[in-house]
Amino acid sequence: MSHIAVSDKKHKRSVYLDHAASTPIDRSVLLKMLPYFGGEYGNPSSMHSSGRRAGQAIDRARREIADILDCLPEEVIFTGSGTESDNLALRGVAHAYRHAGDHIIISAIEHKAVTESAKLLEKQGFKVSIAPVNAYGFVDIPACVRLITEKTILISVMYANNEIGTIEPIRELSTAIRVWRMDNGGRSFPFIHTDACQAAGFLPLNVNELGVDLMTINGSKIYGPKGIGILYKKRGISLAPIVVGGEQEKNLRAGTESVALIVGFAKALCLADSLKEVESARLIELRDYFFEGLLRSIPGSIKNGHRMMRLPNNVHISIPNIEGESILLMLDKLGVEASTGSACSAYDLKPSHVLLAIGQTSEFAHGSIRFSMGRSTTKSDVDYVLSVFPSIVRQLSGISSLTASIKPRHISATAKISKS
Repeated sequence: MSHIAVSDKKHKRSVYLDHAASTPIDRSVLLKMLPYFGGEYGNPSSMHSSGRRAGQAIDRARREIADILDCLPEEVIFTGSGTESDNLALRGVAHAYRHAGDHIIISAIEHKAVTESAKLLEKQGFKVSIAPVNAYGFVDIPACVRLITEKTILISVMYANNEIGTIEPIRELSTAIRVWRMDNGGRSFPFIHTDACQAAGFLPLNVNELGVDLMTINGSKIYGPKGIGILYKKRGISLAPIVVGGEQEKNLRAGTESVALIVGFAKALCLADSLKEVESARLIELRDYFFEGLLRSIPGSIKNGHRMMRLPNNVHISIPNIEGESILLMLDKLGVEASTGSACSAYDLKPSHVLLAIGQTSEFAHGSIRFSMGRSTTKSDVDYVLSVFPSIVRQLSGISSLTASIKPRHISATAKISKS
């Protein structure tokens, strides 16, 4: 009988490598938020002094965010998450402009917040086209432009992929779409939306330089609070609200604003923007060192995403004939926390749609692991992972080989062995 030889003794080492899923809140951000959990409890919609102070805090936060995005404060909409912002962008545009068109385009590697919004719109009678990507995950810009019709009202392509880390050519895409608009009578459509949740803190967020009309960012990826996101919406674009019942956020997002979360988000984004150059340079060096060690020590493993045009903190590999979930459980017992891909798909055992879109087989896709580093990650952390990871892979490979060698009539017994 073959067993997985992983010690159940309490480990001393703890290495968090899932920053793409969630980051710890920065202490300075928390301190900025604390007054609004206590003495400053006024409702921003109230006319009395407490309400006005709360409203002024939101106004300051909105201006700070607008300065980073190079947009007008009124173009910043606060939401409850990046997922809600993506929903508001797609569903809001679709229903506000249904009179003008019923067609949207999304890339093949979008976050589920975008893909599920698109599926919902299809059920409501809209047409959705999928723009293909190449083996690195880059969107095929000419193919995307060819999908545009006179009924296309929105194109959504993420700024950086949450699984494989590839940075999309958003500027080139927006330029190509503007050329299409001009060549077709100077049309206003299609609008361009980008999900920049993973890009914030690493890449430039100037919406004018990127050429986007809508952009999503959330707080949990930038060492800010969870439960807060923003949608940049270019002035003049209409949206149909998806949450109604109040006049907050210019009637686009009803509900009493969380002043603490909004103030915390603004502080976190300002801090992330100020640190991005130094931190990106540090993480790129660490990322490349990590990749080199993994690929050298794990025979048959492959790197996913582009070699250079990728997020500084993203290390994503696939290993054949091994289940990624098994790797994660064994790593977790040794104090290493990572993921197989998007946190929003953590319990979905189907192969990643992102990996399938870049041409990977199910065999490799099921054996994918994403390590995402952060501000606290050190070379010592990476060395620790490199010291334990190869043995985990060897043990799981042995079990995989044993399972494959057993005849079909013994499969049920093998399942029992693998759980022991």
